[in-house]
Amino acid sequence: MAAATDPLATLLAACGQGDRQAFSRLYRDSSAKLFGVALRILRRRDWAEEVLQDCYVSIWQHAREFHPGLSAPMTWMTSIVRNRCLDRLRKPRLEVSDSDGEMIDNTMSDNPGPLAELERSKDAQALARCLQALEARQRQAIALAFYDGLSHTELASHLRQPLGTVKTWVRRGLLRLKACLAEAV
Repeated sequence: MAAATDPLATLLAACGQGDRQAFSRLYRDSSAKLFGVALRILRRRDWAEEVLQDCYVSIWQHAREFHPGLSAPMTWMTSIVRNRCLDRLRKPRLEVSDSDGEMIDNTMSDNPGPLAELERSKDAQALARCLQALEARQRQAIALAFYDGLSHTELASHLRQPLGTVKTWVRRGLLRLKACLAEAV
């Protein structure tokens, strides 16, 4: 009986009848919680937003199938989000197959690449010397950010440190690098 008085159950029933205003209210009343579920599972805001959009399309299309006697509305919608998130995590990363090595052969060159040129330059030597002068945690944070492309949030997770601490390490490390490199010139 409690499920029948749940405002979300009423909104879902109206959505099942094609009521767009009810769907708008349903979204307003439930999207923050469902987005939190998606973000907790996927750990990427862009993926969570994409999955949530797909979930609301599915909720709209399947609202008639919701039965308040079987589950609470939020439980039903959360299971849709959870399953869609797990599908997203299982989805293979699309990569181009190069089983015969043709792509590698076409891109190979006898000339030294940009990285090889950089390693030989005096700038690279100065940069390496200045990086070695940094504290280990600053050096690690900067290397992960610039060479591996990690964001501050990803760095904090990887290093198991608070976000503010990681931002401080990167900022102070870059300031020290800038000063060191200015002296090298």
